[in-house]
Amino acid sequence: MRRSRRSGLRWSDVTPKAAFLNRRQLMATAGGALIGAVAGGANARIVAAPSPYSTDAEPNTLAEITSYNNFYEFGTDKEDPAAKSGSLVTDPWSIEIDGLVDRPGSYALEDILKGVVLEERIYRLRCVETWSMVVPWIGFPLSALLDRVGVGAAARFVAFETLYRPEQMPGQAYPILDWPYREGLRLDEAMHPLTILATGLYGEEMPNQNGAPIRLVVPWKYGFKSIKSIVRITLTETQPVATWNQTNPHEYGFYSNVNPNVDHPRWSQASERRIGDGLLAGRQDTLLFNGYGDEVASLYAGQDLTKDY
Repeated sequence: MRRSRRSGLRWSDVTPKAAFLNRRQLMATAGGALIGAVAGGANARIVAAPSPYSTDAEPNTLAEITSYNNFYEFGTDKEDPAAKSGSLVTDPWSIEIDGLVDRPGSYALEDILKGVVLEERIYRLRCVETWSMVVPWIGFPLSALLDRVGVGAAARFVAFETLYRPEQMPGQAYPILDWPYREGLRLDEAMHPLTILATGLYGEEMPNQNGAPIRLVVPWKYGFKSIKSIVRITLTETQPVATWNQTNPHEYGFYSNVNPNVDHPRWSQASERRIGDGLLAGRQDTLLFNGYGDEVASLYAGQDLTKDY
């Protein structure tokens, strides 16, 4: 969640950072207790009790999460986003919501957050490059926003678009990808309770290198599906363009569900390297749907996941 220009209040003024850094303290917090109201009178609240959707795995450190990133808008090296995103202006921020919705328009982020209940979701993150992390996001279900704007009867997909601002995002000066970055989900995937819009992590507002001020998180899909720095959401009847799928459909499918049984053409997806475990720790077996199969496998009943990859 971002800082309000009017009040100057920070995350740390609302919620003691130690309460988020100490996970045992968080787990011990009384169920459903609220630990603060957000800055700027947005009337959002933060739920202190752990979410039933959170994993029990120990999160990566804040330093690991914020220093090892793929965000090609700032460069292709893992260190580029942290080194080159400091000049990105994220306040003010608005999202254009259009297409098959009842109430299209340009919505300021503070209006999107009005009345929203934010919660910590500790999710596994699996990159298509076979590395993984565990991240304590702060966010809210995407379905809550879509319900507020009204999903049209003909809508079947949700498209997303990242900010295009080459003067602040130096990677966009190069034709690495077809800018702006775009992604998409099927509507039932977007409405699933695991799918969230994240506005922070580890008790802080979202760092620029991790997709400030608001990004998508879809934990059962490879990380590139969780589009960052969103400026547009469009509901459509037809499958939208997804940047990596458009760039190389042979290697990157539209669905991109984590699947140890479907290899990338250039490497196996059967195992992964957990960031922070060290070179001697070895690799872990990758889980179908990144371990969220009990929650999401029914979305793909009857589909051939070797073809709908």
